[in-house]
Amino acid sequence: MALRLCSSFNHPLIAPNVSVGTTHRFRKSSVRSCIPEAKESRKLVLEVKEKLEKEYHSLPVGRNGRDDEDMIFWFLKDRRFSAEEAVSKLTKAIKWRQEFGVSELTEEAVKVVAQTGKGYVHDFLDVNNRPVLVVVASKHVPEAYDPAEDEKLCVFLIEEALSKLPAGQEQILGIVDLRGFGTENADLKFLTFLFDVFYYYYPRRLAQVLFVDAPFVFKPIWQLVKPLVKSYASLVRFCSTETVRQEYFTEETVPKSFCD
Repeated sequence: MALRLCSSFNHPLIAPNVSVGTTHRFRKSSVRSCIPEAKESRKLVLEVKEKLEKEYHSLPVGRNGRDDEDMIFWFLKDRRFSAEEAVSKLTKAIKWRQEFGVSELTEEAVKVVAQTGKGYVHDFLDVNNRPVLVVVASKHVPEAYDPAEDEKLCVFLIEEALSKLPAGQEQILGIVDLRGFGTENADLKFLTFLFDVFYYYYPRRLAQVLFVDAPFVFKPIWQLVKPLVKSYASLVRFCSTETVRQEYFTEETVPKSFCD
């Protein structure tokens, strides 16, 4: 019997250590999340690669294309090594990247919206060695810019954060600074877009989302959004600036805006 190396249960939309329900469901999910040995994994990667070439020949090739074996392996892992499910999700992701123009996004292309300071990738990693994407909610005014421009900035920053992943690290930390948040900053459509992007196109890349110092007015908004993002809500942690400083950074690496 071939040896199989099982990873701990870690659904892309369920945070570690979160109860999944009955013991039966947990065992079933755990078995399905087992990573095949190298030889079998390689076989699955080639199977998906061949299927994509045969059935979706028009898709682009190269990095993040239909023949990108690292990307194929990542989506196989996300789909618990179901080749059929991986092909389906990969096809959608590659088409989206092509239509959205992800490879064409540059600092210059998002410069105007980026200058608002509503989002940025922090210069330092957190204590868990993860790149950090910071969103300053009070600086996001939906009516000020075309929603498409905000979406471009969002994807550009995700790509930038992922480019900073150190060896052995696979996920990033998201921080949403809610200090000063008001109803004029509420944008359910954009927040849903953000979670959709992480689920469909960057699966398992988001380790956790910190909602920092959420004001009372944000709570009912979150209750409206929560059902839309479904299990992704389990990645969210409401916390204070003090928690951010003490648990996620050192004195030298904490973002300046959280030093006060």
